[in-house]
Amino acid sequence: MIVVLKANPDPEQLENLTTWLTGQGITIHSSLGVNNLVLGLVGDTSVIDMDLVKSLDIVEDVKRIREPYKNANRKFHPDDMIVDVGGVKIGGGHFVIIAGPCSIEAEAQMKEVALGVRDGGAALLRGGAFKPRTSPYAFQGLGGNGIDLLIKAKKASGLPVVTEIMEIGQLKYFEEVDMIQVGARNMQNFQLLKELGRVDRPILLKRGMANTIDELLMSAEYIMAGGNESVVLCERGIRTFETSTRNTLDISAIPVLKKKTHLPVIVDPSHAAGMAELVKPLALAATAAGADGLMIEVHNDPQHALCDGAQSLTPERFAEVAKAIFALRPFAMESAEMSQ
Repeated sequence: MIVVLKANPDPEQLENLTTWLTGQGITIHSSLGVNNLVLGLVGDTSVIDMDLVKSLDIVEDVKRIREPYKNANRKFHPDDMIVDVGGVKIGGGHFVIIAGPCSIEAEAQMKEVALGVRDGGAALLRGGAFKPRTSPYAFQGLGGNGIDLLIKAKKASGLPVVTEIMEIGQLKYFEEVDMIQVGARNMQNFQLLKELGRVDRPILLKRGMANTIDELLMSAEYIMAGGNESVVLCERGIRTFETSTRNTLDISAIPVLKKKTHLPVIVDPSHAAGMAELVKPLALAATAAGADGLMIEVHNDPQHALCDGAQSLTPERFAEVAKAIFALRPFAMESAEMSQ
């Protein structure tokens, strides 16, 4: 249920209302919109008399929310969420590019890529230390040592860093990581999501390859229900019957999510396509569709990459793609420069 208050509500009446609601076992999430204060009521709202609340002088409207996700619902939070990642803002008009290799392989590799993507326009550096791979024989990442190399690249480039977590026990390695990524395979790892709800760090939540948009929002709800509201959603392609690409990028997910939630939405064209030559057109399409950012894989030597080389751009090619993106959304370049 949401309660929309009239402009400049009487403080005493507002306090009486909130005291009464909390006394009914209701948790209140306040959101100050452009013109109104919105109270989001979470809990067993069936005990609340809508007509009684609507009759109060300070109340403009009362609505029941049908969707099971409350914290992630735009109806509770009319204005776009801005998530701060180490000083870099995502959402609310702030557009960012996250770039870096699929896997962290060596110190020299990470430093070269970090400096390359920074100069090319990226605002955040990504790199995988723990790698969920389909084959048990594929490169599984460097683990904690990989995160150490990522932090060295962070210090060399000045870029905040993003890396993926696979299980709760790995949290001890993430103390200096600016944003924790939950991969597609872990989107419904609810115990992990609950734990991340207690972490004071932004979370990048990727959509599962066979999950609906509402399921993605329910996963975000798990994190937000724990108290961590700094969640960024990522569309990375879904599995369909099409075999020409690795996945099928769901461009329609961007405007649909924008309607349903106030959370920032970014797109990963690299995983969606699985082919480097498709990254630019998909990135441009996602930008034009209203995405708040992009995550692009970049490797200094894609042909010899230990993971996903076929979809990785070189730093030089990344700079060309970023230039085209900034031409489509010019103020994004200003944000990238300000964050450096």
